[in-house]
Amino acid sequence: MIEFLLEATLYLGMALLAVPLAIRLGLGSVLGYLIAGVLIGPVFGVVDDMTEIQHVAEFGVVMMLFLIGLELEPRVLWDMRDRLIGLGGLQVGISTAAIAGGAFWLGQPWPTSVAIGLIFALSSTAIVVQTLSEKGLMGTQGGRSAFSVLLTQDIAVIPMLAFLPLLALAPTVIGNPDGSISRPSLETADAGHHSVSLVEGLPAWGVTLVTLAAIVGIILVGMFLMRPIYRFIAATGLRELNTALALFIVVGIATLMYLVGLSPALGAFLAGVVLANSEFRHELESDIEPFKGLLLGLFFLTVGAGINVAVFLGNPIAILALTIGLITLKGAILFGLATVFRLRGRARWLVTLSLAQAGEFGFVLISVALQTSVLGQSLSQLLLLIIALSMVLTPFLFIVFERISRRAPSPDAPEPDEINAQGRIIIAGVGRFGQTVNRMVQSAGFQTTVLDHNLETIQLMRKFGFKGFFGDPTRPDLLHAAGLNDAKILVVALDDAKAALTLVTYARRVRPDLHIVARARDRVAAYELFSAGADDIVREMFDSSLRAGRYVLENMGVADFDAYEIEKNFFRHDRHALRELAALWEPDVPIAENEAYVARAKELRNDLETQIVAGLQKKDDAA
Repeated sequence: MIEFLLEATLYLGMALLAVPLAIRLGLGSVLGYLIAGVLIGPVFGVVDDMTEIQHVAEFGVVMMLFLIGLELEPRVLWDMRDRLIGLGGLQVGISTAAIAGGAFWLGQPWPTSVAIGLIFALSSTAIVVQTLSEKGLMGTQGGRSAFSVLLTQDIAVIPMLAFLPLLALAPTVIGNPDGSISRPSLETADAGHHSVSLVEGLPAWGVTLVTLAAIVGIILVGMFLMRPIYRFIAATGLRELNTALALFIVVGIATLMYLVGLSPALGAFLAGVVLANSEFRHELESDIEPFKGLLLGLFFLTVGAGINVAVFLGNPIAILALTIGLITLKGAILFGLATVFRLRGRARWLVTLSLAQAGEFGFVLISVALQTSVLGQSLSQLLLLIIALSMVLTPFLFIVFERISRRAPSPDAPEPDEINAQGRIIIAGVGRFGQTVNRMVQSAGFQTTVLDHNLETIQLMRKFGFKGFFGDPTRPDLLHAAGLNDAKILVVALDDAKAALTLVTYARRVRPDLHIVARARDRVAAYELFSAGADDIVREMFDSSLRAGRYVLENMGVADFDAYEIEKNFFRHDRHALRELAALWEPDVPIAENEAYVARAKELRNDLETQIVAGLQKKDDAA
């Protein structure tokens, strides 16, 4: 027990060190976890046996698929059927055949080649979904297509597990004389024990019935029993019981799936889909999310720590060549399929580069193939290493995608509108922020020219009688067509902070006399916009926060007028402080390490408190 705790402490400590550094360098959290695992295992050799940690970490993948299922209603899955069956099915089939052909060409027997093809046809759901979510790519066309392929692969694991024993090279009992079937354990061959299975010793039709019963049971329990159970638990008012119920659902389903020989992660996904329409979906998400993030990070750590240095050092050039060859072959297949399915530009590259690696379910298939003598021990170690290395390289593939996507905008995007109206006021970006500005200005009788890169938003505006033009507001030609040369005011209300900075910089350079009102996400963004030349900067949450603070003061007994005065004085002081601190802000120096900035911020805060107290005292004296 103490060894397990020490190992867990070491893993968590290394993650706290490596992950923030990786994020700071722009490499993403997944690569940070993988690097931490490599340092713990192959580099320093601190941990040798990771079996216990791996069992815990694998629940991160299970919880991730459960949360994904909660986001997908059955109707959404039905709408994805073309991608699931077409793009996903073809990827699995063609990749299996191509990789098996390559293995056969390299001298492997055909049963072993087919097994290798099945193992490497799968991609890493854990890494890809986590990275897509972090980078905000899940809702894009490429992100949805990549997820469809991943979902198809996860479903395909079930028939793969059933098919692998049929490829056994050595005499292996997969069918008993009485017609019953013995399922292989999903433990490694040297584990020395077998898992308990509900289907052990059952005939083939019995295995099928038990499997179907388990799936139907999950669906029925999710549809009819979970609501009353959840209401009963929620009535206690104890948050920890809600969390316990959420964990019970995930762990219970994973256990049931394991007992019937199915993928625990797939079972959790099915349960999530069933519960997607329930009223407590968001509660489940909030309860599971912290555990998912931690365990998924631990899973990535174990992948990095599991890299066998001895095998790698035995023939590093050949292993790296095989890994890169695998990524290249899968990437070529994905690129071709993405083209066939009419994915273009960024979407095509995202599918190609995000799914080119091998995946965590390959570990499961290798363990089954090893037990059934489809694979030998030395070959299994080689395949495990290739899977781990390909997963380690995945974050770098996303970096390549980001660089390509900057130069390759999607050619299938709609053409921008022809702008046939110009106004003295240009509003760039018409989301929630820009819409309010536009409505208020137009209600006062002024004409505006609205630009936005979101076609759906522009079309929605038009339905309500507001005129707007579709196009990228950062494009100089569109800005000049909208009347930039004669405009008096430019309102920059873009969500993308980098795009807003680019727009302000360009507008100030070509129109030094233009008055620019810009939206900022936070103080740092405000400083950047000041440096770029914006005149008035509105932090998107600042004014609403002031109003909320005034309500707090009023409900604490402060007179309405006094609360209003405090709000007004705070606003004036903060605007003044923002401009002063902007002059002291240095882009390359963290704010906490900028001594002049910190010292002046403290002085300004003391000045604010003094002003407020003095103002209230003056009012009391006058009364």
